[in-house]
Amino acid sequence: MEKRRIGIVGYGHLGQYLAKQIQAREDVELVFVWNRTTQTLEGQVEPDAILKRLDDFADFGADLIVEVAHPDITRQFGASFLASADYMIGSPTAMSSASLEKELRAAATQHGLYVPSGAFWGGEDIKKMADRGSLQALKVMMKKHPSCFKLEGALAKLNESCTDKEVILYQGDVRGLCPLAPNNVNTMAAAAIAAHNLGFDKVEGCLVSDPNLRDWHIVEVEAWGPGDMALGRAFHVHTFWLLKEVCVCFIA
Repeated sequence: MEKRRIGIVGYGHLGQYLAKQIQAREDVELVFVWNRTTQTLEGQVEPDAILKRLDDFADFGADLIVEVAHPDITRQFGASFLASADYMIGSPTAMSSASLEKELRAAATQHGLYVPSGAFWGGEDIKKMADRGSLQALKVMMKKHPSCFKLEGALAKLNESCTDKEVILYQGDVRGLCPLAPNNVNTMAAAAIAAHNLGFDKVEGCLVSDPNLRDWHIVEVEAWGPGDMALGRAFHVHTFWLLKEVCVCFIA
């Protein structure tokens, strides 16, 4: 059986992990790695697998391209990647742009478009409910130490004020949050994609900065299904879990 040829875009913590795992397996082959600074790749990746110009990705003949860098990669190259290979989006906050999501879905005709569930535990069940139209509401709360956020605009300033007690940085639809925290709310974006009958506009996100969470971050998901929500008689699941915090900005 032919090896599946994989290209990686991004060589941070996750990109390094993926590269090592691919290199250790017999059924897949690492055909290229791109990083903003190629010096990082030297001595870690075979010289002929270092992609110096991302525009030249098609020359390497990848079957699957995995992005673990930044949402801007999908904005600039997503449709082009899909013209040549299957594409896995490691930064799904990019899809909070309705026009970009439409462009990517239209481009995914000959090749597959994949979004990893990452830390979104229960994602498959949420998608099943969305497929049946029985998912009424979904809320995702994420709580992290202030130092683990990489935020934009007003959220960045608000996070700086978090010194002794937790601060709610944002509460509202996920579409509005993704551009303000593109590296930190990929879990919420994955939730909005799985809950496709609600989407980015109706899935609620809550982002909390807590200076007491030095070693962990918290993710809570609440889902409501069949029944009467107003009377408190609807199917309701509330999950809560702790994740070891390493401040890696991917599928938070």
